[in-house]
Amino acid sequence: MKTLRAKILLGFGASLFIVALILILGIVLLLRLGRASDAILQENYLSTLAAENMINDIERQDSGLLLVLLNFPELGFKEMRESEVSFLMWLGRAKDNVTITGEQEIVAAIEKNYTLYLQEIQQLHLGSRDDGTRLASRYHDQVLPRFWTVRDACLKLRNLNHEVMFAASKRARRIAEQAVWFISIIGTLTILGGISFSVMLAQRLSRPVTEINQAVASLAQGNYGVQVPVQGRDELALLATAFNSMANKLKHFHELDIDQILAEKRKSDAIIRSVDDGLVVVDEKLIITNMNPKAAAIFHVEAAASLGKHILEVVRDETIYRSLQGAIATGQEPHYEADENILTVSQGEVVQHYQTAILPIHSRAGVIPGAVLVLRDVTRLKELDRLKSEFVMTASHELRTPLTSIGMSVSMLKESAAAKLSEQERQLLDICHEEVLRLKALVDDLLELSKIEAGRLELALEPVAPAFLGQQAWMVIKTQAEAKGIAVSLEVPENLPEVLVDPHKIVWVLVNLLANAVRSTPAGGHIHLRGAQLGPKVHLTVQDNGPGIPWDMQSRIFDKFVRLDQGETPGSGLGLAISKEIVRAHRGVIWLESEPGQGSAFTFTLPLADQSKEIETDGNTTSIDRG
Repeated sequence: MKTLRAKILLGFGASLFIVALILILGIVLLLRLGRASDAILQENYLSTLAAENMINDIERQDSGLLLVLLNFPELGFKEMRESEVSFLMWLGRAKDNVTITGEQEIVAAIEKNYTLYLQEIQQLHLGSRDDGTRLASRYHDQVLPRFWTVRDACLKLRNLNHEVMFAASKRARRIAEQAVWFISIIGTLTILGGISFSVMLAQRLSRPVTEINQAVASLAQGNYGVQVPVQGRDELALLATAFNSMANKLKHFHELDIDQILAEKRKSDAIIRSVDDGLVVVDEKLIITNMNPKAAAIFHVEAAASLGKHILEVVRDETIYRSLQGAIATGQEPHYEADENILTVSQGEVVQHYQTAILPIHSRAGVIPGAVLVLRDVTRLKELDRLKSEFVMTASHELRTPLTSIGMSVSMLKESAAAKLSEQERQLLDICHEEVLRLKALVDDLLELSKIEAGRLELALEPVAPAFLGQQAWMVIKTQAEAKGIAVSLEVPENLPEVLVDPHKIVWVLVNLLANAVRSTPAGGHIHLRGAQLGPKVHLTVQDNGPGIPWDMQSRIFDKFVRLDQGETPGSGLGLAISKEIVRAHRGVIWLESEPGQGSAFTFTLPLADQSKEIETDGNTTSIDRG
């Protein structure tokens, strides 16, 4: 059995064989033509060039001799010397390129006669005081005949090589004509054979393809009983068989109970409508295909009227739009930073907060036809979080005054009553004083964090050199590090571009990171404060060679009240959380790179001053335009 593929390969294989044969013969003829051309260049061109130059040189030498006879000795001798050197050089090249019959004898004659010509010149005694008439007579009788003999021999050498070059050119022309005729005849025969084969193959292929095309058109019109005649056993016959099988399956599917399919669709719609969370379903072009009443109420639209509209016509939120685009393009759920997936909807005095989730829709074939936007009401949770922050702020304010009084009292006791107390009582008083200081630092951190979470962080932005920020932080921590025997190196280049920041807040962040590094680094360690520009951001890094941070703690290191059991005096667990919020307020990011046992590196980014826009401090929620 010959398949359609075998038939096509057999037909085109014969044509390709002929084309390959033409190609090989053409290459052979072209190689012959190339060798003929190379022979012209290698065998004759150099000899011709040498003969031409020898003719020019001996004529120049004779002209120099005449200049000497005409009482121009300096110019004449110079011309004779240069011409003699050049003539001998070209004579040597002619001797090295003897390639044709008779050329050796001519070159030998040139060499012999030129030697005699030089001897005759020497016998003139040009430097003597002989009169000019006698020298001219000897030149005419003895030197000039040698000149003509050498010149005629050079002309003979040139003419001999010219004749050989013309003969080689004629051979190359004949080879080229043969190649043109041969390739033209074989090419014409191949074209005629290819056209004949193409016509025959088109007839064999078009008939079953036309039948299948007509059957497809009939099937599209609803005629599910159409069948294509099966002829032969090649691929077209298999295609016809597969089409007939598909038509039969479509016929059986059409005969199914349509009411059952509609009932399943109504059931799915009922489930979507009954879900408490808002649901919006979009296709791959972000066109809304379904929306439950909860989502319609959130966006204050009618569910039925929103079907068929683009998502931006209903949900005017750039973050949701980009997240849906990314989910459909990648097939993965989008990754959000803290509070980036919170949608805030305001209507009058009522403010609602919804947590958004985007789920790509996967089919069995792996195609992603759309995505689902889920909106969960977290207004109560946000309100509880607000109340918690307010409680923390109020409690911190209330604790600050008594803690200040206790601290002052303990300080006064240490100064006035220290001599009256025993050693144990003084130690207890010192411990009390340290604990009061720790409580005051904790209260201050709680107040600062509450202010940030409430969106009341005030930033005094100004262009600042990163080197200045690093210098200020280094000066604050230097004494503490030296007391522990830790070296702190400042590696922030002076030529870094300015950043738009609140210098007090960023210096606080650097000091906090450096203080953490000092606490966790053992004596004799090293801490690096580095700065570098990467794109439109400046990166500041605090790296130490301490014990590092355990893997299970790295994902929670920026959470509130997370503390590591490193160092003698662990912190409050709020410093990194406050640092993260300050960096976010500057439209930057902060992250950790650490491997247990090999130290840690905290890095955060700051925007360049000449590329920064106005920074808003309340960036935790997203508002939606009602239009």
